[in-house]
Amino acid sequence: MNNLLEKNSPLKFILLIAVIVVTAYYSNAQSLKPSKSGYASANGINMYYEVYGEGKPIILLHGAFYTIDLNWAQLIPELSKNRKVIAIEMQGHGHTAFSERPLSITTLASDVEKLMDYLKIDSADVAGYSMGGTVAYQFAVQSPKRLRKLVIISSTYKSEGWLPVINGAFKDFKPEFFDNTPLQTAYDAVAPDKTKWHSFITQMIAFADVPFNVGDSNIAKITAPVLLISGDNDGLDKVELMKTYQLLGGGIAADIGQMPASQLAIVPSQGHVSLMMQTTTILNYLNGFLQ
Repeated sequence: MNNLLEKNSPLKFILLIAVIVVTAYYSNAQSLKPSKSGYASANGINMYYEVYGEGKPIILLHGAFYTIDLNWAQLIPELSKNRKVIAIEMQGHGHTAFSERPLSITTLASDVEKLMDYLKIDSADVAGYSMGGTVAYQFAVQSPKRLRKLVIISSTYKSEGWLPVINGAFKDFKPEFFDNTPLQTAYDAVAPDKTKWHSFITQMIAFADVPFNVGDSNIAKITAPVLLISGDNDGLDKVELMKTYQLLGGGIAADIGQMPASQLAIVPSQGHVSLMMQTTTILNYLNGFLQ
């Protein structure tokens, strides 16, 4: 394994991320239990969800390879104090079984709407991190009437929104590279069928290698207020991020015009993974934006 890491710097990077994330999870995992959990039928799969708290609903969409706990363990107890939090595990992740159904952001976004139908939620705020943010963008385009406000954390709606080094990170990956890593430990803890580990990783590597683009013109048509949260060194191309903010109506001289409904927050000294660990910072942004 050591030789493999020395020869493959992207692999070393991603496994380091895994260690950081899962270590944080096991040392700080939430003790709060959901008031409701189960599975909703969504486009041919049974998608796992958890519900916490009462109030205005917010739907949380996790990043690639994550579970609800890995991504949201620190935020859910705080968010659920004054709102209903619905966290899901997308196709093949966590409690949601692996499926041969082709992965696409349009289908994953449709799954979110199916869950809302199942839970009888007319509209909700939606927050997505990393891959979940891309799905959230697509949801905003596909289902605008079901969205109140949108929160995008360290994510983009097109491949070009990432720095080139991020887009090429999975190019030479093999499923066995992830064996005996903390990510596999987290998967084995909750997956309905642990034997699907390699199938899941193979599917996700292929999915990550496919270019995606929700479309500039589609993003410009989003009418819901959007909060963009990014770490200053999280792998997002900040030129593209600013272009995104401008498509959403931001990046203006508000002193001589109306302050836009959408907001941009760049958190200093944060990478893609460390950003999600800034619970207080993110919570403050969310509470101010979701009022």
